[in-house]
Amino acid sequence: MAPIRNTEDRYGSVAILLHWLMAFLMIGLVALGLYMVRLPDVGFDTKKITLILLHKEFGLLVLLLFAVRLAWRITQILPQLVAHLPDWQKVAARFVHLCFYALMFALPVSGWLMSSAAGIPVSFFGLFLLPDFLPHDEYLFQRLIGIHKWFAYGLILLIFVHVGAALRHHFLFKDDTVRKMLP
Repeated sequence: MAPIRNTEDRYGSVAILLHWLMAFLMIGLVALGLYMVRLPDVGFDTKKITLILLHKEFGLLVLLLFAVRLAWRITQILPQLVAHLPDWQKVAARFVHLCFYALMFALPVSGWLMSSAAGIPVSFFGLFLLPDFLPHDEYLFQRLIGIHKWFAYGLILLIFVHVGAALRHHFLFKDDTVRKMLP
């Protein structure tokens, strides 16, 4: 079993748990988002409304876990990348990770702002309502839909790059890159 804290050689169990939990949540949210936007808007469709509410609540959970993950990341050492990587790949790997962190923040916040502009309250699993940061504004709501959508497309691209690089390291290079993030 991995130690709790990161070492120079591998990620600790807290970082591993946060990584896989957030990966599962974010991939699930992307899949749910792609599915629910294709449902019809005509009439009162309780299925679509229920899915949108779940999407928002789990999106807020991602934002909360992002804060925990960022705090953990700041207080931990970062395991070294494998030695055989050229410098440009090391820079690319760090850049992709920074983009993931940016999107872990930007996607839930843009969704929250989108709901504010639509005049629709955002609940965190029925425990409390989040404040609205924007007044009701249909034009701004439509713009935020586009921003949220493009952030999601960026996330999808990053997921494919990240998974592709991980598989390349594991099967082609046969190095420890993937094993560092496994329990």
